[in-house]
Amino acid sequence: MPDRKSPLAPLRHLTYRRIWIASLASNFGGLIQAVGAAWMMTSLSSSENMIALVQASTSLPIMLFSLISGALADSFDRRRIMISAQLLMLTASVLLTVFAWSGWLTPWLLLFFTFMIGCGTALNNPSWQASVGEMVPREDLPAAVTLNSVGFNITRSVGPAIGGIIVAAAGAAAAFFVNALSYFTLIYALFRWQPPKYASTLPREQLLAAISSGMRYVAMSPNIGKVLVRGFLFGLSASAILALMPIVARDLVEGGPLTYGVMLGAFGVGAIGGALISARLREVLSSEWIVRVAFLGFAFSAGVTAVSTSAIVTSLVLTVAGACWVLALSLFNTIVQLSTPRWVVGRALSLYQTLTFGGIAVGSWLWGELAEDYGISYSLLCSCVLMLLGVVVGLKLAMPAFASLNLDPLNRFVEPPLRLDIKPRSGPIAILIDYEIHDEDLGEFLPLMAERRRIRIRDGARNWNLMRDLENPDIWTESYHVPTWVEYVRHNHRRTQADAEAWDRLLELHRGKTRPRVHRMIERQTIPPTDDIFHKPHTDQH
Repeated sequence: MPDRKSPLAPLRHLTYRRIWIASLASNFGGLIQAVGAAWMMTSLSSSENMIALVQASTSLPIMLFSLISGALADSFDRRRIMISAQLLMLTASVLLTVFAWSGWLTPWLLLFFTFMIGCGTALNNPSWQASVGEMVPREDLPAAVTLNSVGFNITRSVGPAIGGIIVAAAGAAAAFFVNALSYFTLIYALFRWQPPKYASTLPREQLLAAISSGMRYVAMSPNIGKVLVRGFLFGLSASAILALMPIVARDLVEGGPLTYGVMLGAFGVGAIGGALISARLREVLSSEWIVRVAFLGFAFSAGVTAVSTSAIVTSLVLTVAGACWVLALSLFNTIVQLSTPRWVVGRALSLYQTLTFGGIAVGSWLWGELAEDYGISYSLLCSCVLMLLGVVVGLKLAMPAFASLNLDPLNRFVEPPLRLDIKPRSGPIAILIDYEIHDEDLGEFLPLMAERRRIRIRDGARNWNLMRDLENPDIWTESYHVPTWVEYVRHNHRRTQADAEAWDRLLELHRGKTRPRVHRMIERQTIPPTDDIFHKPHTDQH
């Protein structure tokens, strides 16, 4: 097998390897902290809902702030954003340690500090995941995404168990202290990383405009939309096991913090196994079938966990859940990255995370409420039913195959010389393009223009229209608007190599003697103010 297909191929690249190893230490500390927080809540509150909210408080910031973080990741230095995020999490972890050691923690203070750590994760993740494509070549990207999951789950396989030992021996404050120390290795690795610099002649998009363009791109990309829906359903249903695991360990199998750590470790071992077989599964199964297996496997695990009173049996089925967790989430992530050009990949990933972790946050609260009102087993069985529904949804919204599109910039656009002196912010700009199309080619022309419309709107065009000349029916005119001249230039720079196919075929259908005529116009209003129309000048009547 060629080396490029090796699951360890991304580790050949120094920057990726260095940050990946540093992330192991950081993830290790984070999982120890998670065990400490979940178990401390069981001592601070007897409410099942409050215990489940520990998981929700970590996931909720990702749902709330990932979209903003994605826009920042596409507009600013990703390395600086990641360093800022690590410093935020370090500060929150140090304060959490001090409060826990001093005995000042309350249930809501604990949720506040875990929420702040979640905010750091929300700020960090889009920049980190978008940066993977800068650290490894495109052919190694699926393996790199999977290796990220492997790294996290290597620590998950042993971190929670060690976290349980630390909590049992020294208390939750010691677990929080270990997490605070774990940030330093990653901060050091990030300071040593020198990412590539991309020179741009265009001004940086404003934050709200960047968020809007990211949402528009995703909305006009059907493949990404399917991933978002399925990711939300998976997060919503699968969150039950992780959110309720402390209660399962305490009540269903009657264990302590060590039992909880071992169960989380079993989940992590399964996740490592899932990551190791994911490449092979992608060769023999379609993306949709991998997602179906993940939903079905999680449903099986939730059902058995709901009725089991044996820590051994529960731990065994949790390995299945861990494998399914990594199979689904790494596949979702990879499809988004391979379906998105670099200029918007941070925002696309942030939308994916918003929906997936939003599902986890909502699910954690939902399953906690059901557990408190009707019992743990009932809550887990309800999540099992929702997982089966996720399989049925796939009949309508099947996962796309891994994209093989060339999403590098097309780089064909040359900014035209203008005789009118306008500024980058001048506008609105109206664009009209004339095509000469014979009747026998309309069957192919119209579908191509429908695809043209999707690409135009996806990349920032507004008010797209296609018009036919009544006096000369062979003439078709495509029209659209952009707010300013700089947005028109930005719109054209967003075109990818994959988009060229539709445009090249349109040129072949065009029967004119020259290329399609492009009219670039700036709009001007000539309607006089209302006062000038309806009010006569005042004259004295003396």
